[in-house]
Amino acid sequence: MNEAGLPVGRLKTRFPARKRPRFSGPSFNRMIPNIMTLLGLCAGLTSMRYALEGRFGAAVVAVLVAACIDGLDGRLARLLKATSRFGAEFDSLADFCCFGVAPGFILYLWSLQTVGGFGFTPCLMFAVCMALRLARFNAALETEPSDRETAARHAYAYNFFTGVPAPAGAGLVLFPLFLGLEGRMLGVGWMQTLSRHPLFCAVILVVTALLLVSTLPVWSFKNFKVPRQYVLPLLLGVGTFAAVLVADPWAALAFLGLMYAGMLPFSRRSYHRLKAAAEAGRPSESA
Repeated sequence: MNEAGLPVGRLKTRFPARKRPRFSGPSFNRMIPNIMTLLGLCAGLTSMRYALEGRFGAAVVAVLVAACIDGLDGRLARLLKATSRFGAEFDSLADFCCFGVAPGFILYLWSLQTVGGFGFTPCLMFAVCMALRLARFNAALETEPSDRETAARHAYAYNFFTGVPAPAGAGLVLFPLFLGLEGRMLGVGWMQTLSRHPLFCAVILVVTALLLVSTLPVWSFKNFKVPRQYVLPLLLGVGTFAAVLVADPWAALAFLGLMYAGMLPFSRRSYHRLKAAAEAGRPSESA
């Protein structure tokens, strides 16, 4: 009996318990990687709007935000076990827009538009090479089982990309902007003049485009092992770079681009050393 004197059973019959509705579809956790990819795509599109408005510093920051998101969404998808064919295709299309179209568009407005159609050609070449690089990467993920078994015998290849990856290619292409914005901040005329010279920007675009579609082995840093004696110097170096990035971001980003470009020959040498060691059947330390 309740306070009103009615049996509890009669109340349950009169007011049946409401069933909680159940919806079919993926959980919100599985949508988080795709939401991050969408945010990265929005950042890449926004960078083009900033470039149209002449706000090149903001445009560069938007591309860098897209690159940071691109480095996180795939790892987060694997962590949450939310990988899907849709997510992979969406990520590839977002990468093409953010790192294939946006950097060339920004550089065209920064410098190359002054020479008309000839200035658009390197931008077009860069976008086409970026599309080919992404298509090759997607095709490599769908290799036949026999190919996967062959790759398993060469585990060292897992630590290398084939060609410069898309976000790094976008960063290399934006080097003239890093240089020009740093020259503007310091009041150095020759840096501004050089960074806006159409030939300089065209060479950067063409060389980076060729690196994208090349077979150059590039460190992926997926399983990069740091010797114990270098851990503390590495941490100090990262902390120093972060401090410089806050104090003088354009100089820090320009230096990072030069350091990455200078790393490519050493990456190739490391790959061939590991390949020779694997073919000789002798163990070799990881690169």
